[in-house]
Amino acid sequence: MTDAPPPFRVVFVCTGNICRSPMAEIVFRWFAHSVGLGHRVISSSAGTGDWHVGEQADRRTIAALERHGYDPATHRARQFGYHDFDANDLVVALDTGHERVLHEWARGEDDESKIALLSFDQTAGGALDVPDPYYAEPEMFDDVLGMIESACRALFRQLEPAIRAAG
Repeated sequence: MTDAPPPFRVVFVCTGNICRSPMAEIVFRWFAHSVGLGHRVISSSAGTGDWHVGEQADRRTIAALERHGYDPATHRARQFGYHDFDANDLVVALDTGHERVLHEWARGEDDESKIALLSFDQTAGGALDVPDPYYAEPEMFDDVLGMIESACRALFRQLEPAIRAAG
């Protein structure tokens, strides 16, 4: 009997881990489950700051996720730490500011090679950042969720063949 290979681990990172990164964590996990690969993928999220550690996602994030059929009930905010580089195969920043911070925190080439930017504009070559809806109107949370769904779909499609092959 052979041991099953370890699951693919991805962590999504934003500022406080209450808006964008929880959305990405939950959406990416949904994509994995929707194609029968939920057992092969572990999706998590974290923030660059510690302001909201232990809190649920922002109430507007929760409302947007629930309106679109996702379950945000178990999310609790946490801060990204060096151990996240070790524990994950991919570290995904939600904007170029987070990407810059993660590169500053990287301890070497192994950490650096795991960092990627979740770009929502997959075709037009425009803006790369997923905008922060925190100071915006509640409707912006639905817009940001749509961007994250599009970007996570593209990311998952890119990773899916390797995840399947490893399993």
